[in-house]
Amino acid sequence: MRTTWRSASILATVTVLLWATPTVSQPHRRTSQPTAQPTSRAAEAQPTAPRPVYQAECRLAVEGSRATAYCHNPYPQADLVRLHIECDRWWDIDVDTAPVELGAAGYAQLTSRCWKEIHSAWVSHQPTESRAGT
Repeated sequence: MRTTWRSASILATVTVLLWATPTVSQPHRRTSQPTAQPTSRAAEAQPTAPRPVYQAECRLAVEGSRATAYCHNPYPQADLVRLHIECDRWWDIDVDTAPVELGAAGYAQLTSRCWKEIHSAWVSHQPTESRAGT
């Protein structure tokens, strides 16, 4: 079968569209772990609750098999932050760092890694014990 210009241009267009379509291959771009997964489109349409006042602001940087969270707490209440990494390979062990307490104006850099690729990474927040009792 001979390739015509028309079929070649259609093939090129489809290839470019498939290549340019975003995929769910990089979930590590989330800055913090969602509290609940929506189960339907109606749940997705609901506005999200405001972030609790004690939660530090964190950003993630993933480079190859290493993930680093840069966290800063602008609030007077302390926050316990942890970096969680889910590795892509089934034989690679997932990682949870030890909790780090960030006081007022505190800064922390949490780093960990997988042996191979990272499937997802997120930061969890929890109030400190002294704040939880009040």
